Amino acid sequence: MISGYIMDFVYIVLAALIGYLLGAIPFGFLFVKLTKGIDLRDVGSGRTGGTNSLRAAGLGVGFLTFVMDIVKGSAAVLVTKAILGDMLAPAYLPWAEAAAGVMAVVGHNWSVFLKFGGGAGTGPNVGWAMAVWWPVAVITCIVGGILLLGVGMASVASLAIAALIPIVFATRYFMGVDPSAAYMVGGLITAAIVTWALRPNIKRLLAGEERLVGPAAKRKEKKESA
Repeated sequence: MISGYIMDFVYIVLAALIGYLLGAIPFGFLFVKLTKGIDLRDVGSGRTGGTNSLRAAGLGVGFLTFVMDIVKGSAAVLVTKAILGDMLAPAYLPWAEAAAGVMAVVGHNWSVFLKFGGGAGTGPNVGWAMAVWWPVAVITCIVGGILLLGVGMASVASLAIAALIPIVFATRYFMGVDPSAAYMVGGLITAAIVTWALRPNIKRLLAGEERLVGPAAKRKEKKESA
């Protein structure tokens, strides 16, 4: 019995390692380097996610980066389930998946391949949650899209999405849909990680100095040039 618990713990640690290594793949850095020949960390916020990739290399690269960041978050959960699903006790599999998801966000934000630099974690955060329950993708896309088009601040959209994910999983847990609290706990941890990473943005938001992106930025430029 004790050895079984030990092995389950080892498998959860392995899931976390899988999540970290997948999350640490710096797609934004690689895409911008390949298309523009520049170091994304020297542009804008210095982060390697979709928003800063958009600033550095345009809409196409920014969108591709965000998509691939989502993919690696999803892959962390799916690979964990594929490799460890038959090894873990059923009660512990959700915790392994949540560990992989959390560590995918950690890997993205503090990538071993970029001397522990990275992004804010929104892409892989959406990705791991989507792999657990696919409608998360629809919910976060709608909320994020509305905020990006309306408010025009990527940080506001990221913070809202980060808060929404644990709310979704808490709702599922307390309704009895998810038998384990693992996904809710994972969502709370990733929300804290994303919020921590966005501290500079929060300071600018409070000071009314946050950068605008997309249509809102164009509206501001048009207004100022009028």
